[in-house]
This record gives sequence, structure tokens and C-alpha cells, in this order.
Amino acid sequence: MRIIAGTKRGQPIAVPKGRDTRPTLDRVKESLFGIIQFEIAGKTVLDLFAGSGNLGLEALSRGAEHAVFNDAARESATAVRTNVEKLGFLRQSTIYSLDYRAAIQAAARAGFRFGLVFLDPPYRAGFLEETLAALKTAEVLAPGCRIIAEHAANLPPETPPGFTLCDRRKYGIAGLSIFEEERA
Repeated sequence: MRIIAGTKRGQPIAVPKGRDTRPTLDRVKESLFGIIQFEIAGKTVLDLFAGSGNLGLEALSRGAEHAVFNDAARESATAVRTNVEKLGFLRQSTIYSLDYRAAIQAAARAGFRFGLVFLDPPYRAGFLEETLAALKTAEVLAPGCRIIAEHAANLPPETPPGFTLCDRRKYGIAGLSIFEEERA
């Protein structure tokens, strides 16, 4: 696995061992970053179910200002730290190894407001909806924030109250849904 574009283009990324991590496929990542390419620069991003940190690292390479990474699995958090250090993004990164709800609360307490959120949680029904609700409740989403959720193509998440579905794509067994918070 490698960084596709930006200042760290071509740099390899360490991936946690085991079957618990399901890295985003390169073609899905390329398509995703093609969609959001003009929305990255200067943003603070959240890579909530980070695994290797693949999506947050790609965003930093393409000009994001700061990335908050979280994965409850210690091995994944270690891989993220290794990747962040190797790529020279330590000053632009915050790394948590917490339950996703605790990580969202920690980010809220730290004053983060995210312009982009990457969600690649375990593929099971209802989990993305729970995560979106937790993000909304914690008030960590900046105005115009885009939330990119990877999910099983045959299990697209429902659009939760308070959000708008902006785009939905399928890539074989993987799907992407892009949401935006509705503002009053």
C-alpha cells in the first residue's frame, strides 16, 4: 500500500498484521480522492477507524492541515504512529487508540472541528448511522464538512436525520457514501 499523490507520493505505508484490518482498495481510494481533491487543502481531517491511517495520510500528503487518527486496536494505532513518523507528519497528527465514541469526545474536548471525516468501520448494519449520530452530537463537524463512509456495496447506510446524502458509489463489494450535515 502506498500514498497515491501529493508531497509523499509513492511512499509505502505499513499495514497492521492480521485479518482485523480491511485496507481501502487503491481504486476506491483513487476515486474517492478524485471526488474530494479540491476540498482537502487546509482542512482538519478525522480518520476514525484508521487501520493503517491510509486515508488520513493521503489527505495530509495532499495538503490537509492536520489529521486525527483513531483505531481501537493497539496494533493499528502502532501502525498509524509508525506511518506518521516515517512520513514526517508527526506535528500535523493526533493519534488516539480509543473506542470510536471516546475518540470523538476526546477530539471535541481538544477543540477539533473537522472539514473531512473518513469512516471505514466494520461492515455491519447500523454502525455507520451510530457513528454519524455521535459526530453530530459532539459538535465536531465544521460547516460544510464532508463525511466519507466506506461500507459494503450491498449494505449502504441509511441517511440519518440531520444529514444529506451527497453522493454514493459502488466499487465491486465496496461502496462509498458521502454525507454532509444539514445546517439550520
